[in-house]
Amino acid sequence: MILPVVKYGHPVLRAKGAKIEGISDDVTKLIADMFATMYASKGIGLAAQQVGHALQLSVIDVRGVTDRPSSLELDGKSADIDSIMPLVLINPELTASGEFVTAPEGCLSFPEIYADVTRQGFVTVKALDGKGKQISFKCGGLLARAVQHEVDHLNGILFIDRMTRKAKDEIRDEIELVQAETKAQLKKLSRKN
Repeated sequence: MILPVVKYGHPVLRAKGAKIEGISDDVTKLIADMFATMYASKGIGLAAQQVGHALQLSVIDVRGVTDRPSSLELDGKSADIDSIMPLVLINPELTASGEFVTAPEGCLSFPEIYADVTRQGFVTVKALDGKGKQISFKCGGLLARAVQHEVDHLNGILFIDRMTRKAKDEIRDEIELVQAETKAQLKKLSRKN
């Protein structure tokens, strides 16, 4: 089922996700719904907060992106990115490393808004997959950027928080418009209830 994507201005986007203690039927269904939502929205990553759930859960799939390559290491050896896609990260722990790289980012919670964000080039990830099995890998390129972006969401951090003041100022009007629309929708919903 395709879920509505929560837009900037909704308080759940600033919520730190709760740890997932077990893979219940509800969690399995949420993962499937998040993939369906991400694909329908033409995204490469989606965090639970973006569909209204403050949980330590995100989904990623960078297979369709050819202009921004990714690298992957499993057990210290180079591996094919497709071997872990689509990717589910539950309760992820990250260690970022390498040079800082500035590149454009977008976010489904900020429709049609893109800006440069600086992040470290590599990240080592430890997490549970969608079946509750421990996984670990090191990645670079677009996958490293996507993992850092999604794990930020799980901690209530948004990509606008990582932008330079100059980059944020250039898109301030668009950001404020999304926020105002979201707050108006929330106000309308609270009146109905």
